[in-house]
Amino acid sequence: MFTRMNTNLASFLQSIPFLADVPRRALRAAGKEASWFCLPAGTTLFEEGDISDCIYFVISGALGTFRKAMDGRTEFVGHIRVGEPVGEMALFLAQDSDGDGEIENAPHSASVYALRDSEMLRISRKGFERLIKAEPEILEAMIRLILLRLKQSRRRSDRAEPKVFALIGTSPTLDLDLRANAIRDALREQGLRACIIDEKMGDDKPAAYFDELERDNDLVILITPLQDTSWYRLAMRQADRVWVMARADARPSNPLMPEDNSPAQAFRLVDIVLCHPGSERTAARPVEWRDAAGASRVFHWHKLEGEDCGRLARVMAGRSIGLVLSGGGARAYAHIGVVRAVREKGLPIDFVGGASMGAVVAACVAMGWDDDEIDWRIRKAFVESNPLGDWTLPVVSMVRGKRVNNRLREHFGEAEIGDLQLPFFAVSTNLTDGTYRVHRAGRLREALRATISLPGILPPVVDDGEVLVDGAVLNNFPVDVMRDFHRGAVIGCDVARAPEGLAADEFERSQGFFSWVAEHGFSAPPPIAGLLMRAATLNINPNAGRELTDMLILPELKDVELRDWKAYDEAVEAGYEAAQKALEGGTLFPVVSARRRVGETQIAETLAG
Repeated sequence: MFTRMNTNLASFLQSIPFLADVPRRALRAAGKEASWFCLPAGTTLFEEGDISDCIYFVISGALGTFRKAMDGRTEFVGHIRVGEPVGEMALFLAQDSDGDGEIENAPHSASVYALRDSEMLRISRKGFERLIKAEPEILEAMIRLILLRLKQSRRRSDRAEPKVFALIGTSPTLDLDLRANAIRDALREQGLRACIIDEKMGDDKPAAYFDELERDNDLVILITPLQDTSWYRLAMRQADRVWVMARADARPSNPLMPEDNSPAQAFRLVDIVLCHPGSERTAARPVEWRDAAGASRVFHWHKLEGEDCGRLARVMAGRSIGLVLSGGGARAYAHIGVVRAVREKGLPIDFVGGASMGAVVAACVAMGWDDDEIDWRIRKAFVESNPLGDWTLPVVSMVRGKRVNNRLREHFGEAEIGDLQLPFFAVSTNLTDGTYRVHRAGRLREALRATISLPGILPPVVDDGEVLVDGAVLNNFPVDVMRDFHRGAVIGCDVARAPEGLAADEFERSQGFFSWVAEHGFSAPPPIAGLLMRAATLNINPNAGRELTDMLILPELKDVELRDWKAYDEAVEAGYEAAQKALEGGTLFPVVSARRRVGETQIAETLAG
């Protein structure tokens, strides 16, 4: 960090939009309490919990806000760009707790790091109070900003959307110019302006050059081969997000990228884009590329133009659509109708995930199956015969689980999550440590087997010494996971409700196992099955996660219970009708920010008909 005190910072202060109307005399006075400094990319401005005694403004570059999530992960909150204040919330939370006139400074609620080489202005509390006294409207504007940021911290925010992407080519046979131009053309179709900067144009340019590119464009695409050069390092430092472009028929070195203090690399703001040259030869699993690059997501790009290119453009623009499907036993059949209605409307599905049976339907979508194939496979696997019909004398579960295992193997085979056409996740509950696990890699059928393992009904899945059961136990409608997965809109279908009561007559007279079988046969579920389902879903909050969706679909399923595996057609139709009604309302967005209203998004146009 390079710092210098300066008693004549009025020109810096006046360049900040917040302070543009402050009289110059007040700016000069505040400048005596200010200092200018440089913050290199990757450097910490302050940590969560540090005590605040000043406010900062970004003169050039960009900062990122991070906070600790409930599960201990470092969570990216959003960008702080040129002209914006930093640390204002802690400054306003300071108070005189004992009435002696001494202000006790408050701690910062999040950590802030330089995402690029940045120039900063620090103003002491005393200096900022002088500015407010000279121009009281600053206080009103600051309070509005604080309220906006508090709101954005609970929902997806434009501030969290990356604007500068670095496309890193791992092979000389990948034409980065061609691919970058294909993405730019797809962005142009969405009414967005993007520029492409290569080494000849961008090397040795100062931070102000990149600030100007951001001001003049919706998105900036930096392209560079994977080489330890000054341009590569500059592109990595300037990027909000890094896309590593790799050939699907090649193998990565591990580690793939040179050691670098790039914040994008340090905070895993990196994705792998596997480019398929046309041959089916696969040299490495997608997870190998992901791990070698320290990436968080994997995308596939088959044809230069088409669905994959359009999806990448939407992801880059923050206009992708994620579909989240809740658990709910047989009620989850309704998701199939929802998928059909969304597709008929012409809306793309770019990310998909869910819990329990919702994850099974989501996996069908991620596999790339059309409506007819999804219908055929779900009917065959779950409707034509009961997959939970292999009852056994209970030791760890009521069901052996062999039927379920066989059907998952039959329909999903050896497919890995990284191989799927769409980015996918499933959620299971980790009984070992009391948290939920998000499955984004590994064999698909194993992730599905974990997420549908209702405790006591199906045997749990043991993975790496951890006991995994149904995702619905802790996170039945994982919209929060989808929010972390992508920055676009989220459509959610929730078929959960407050767990239904039990029929008392099933428990008025107690029968032994063999007498029950003699009376009802092996295929009928004994009363304990309903008892266990009720116990496992008792804590489901039917409203959890719903406020995080951009479009919420709630099918009417009054007569369909968790165990009604034959109620397929009724549930599918209910989902289709509910989705049609929601889509006709056109309530998917607002997702378009004010700076992007040059043209309506493709999605908004589709909704408008």
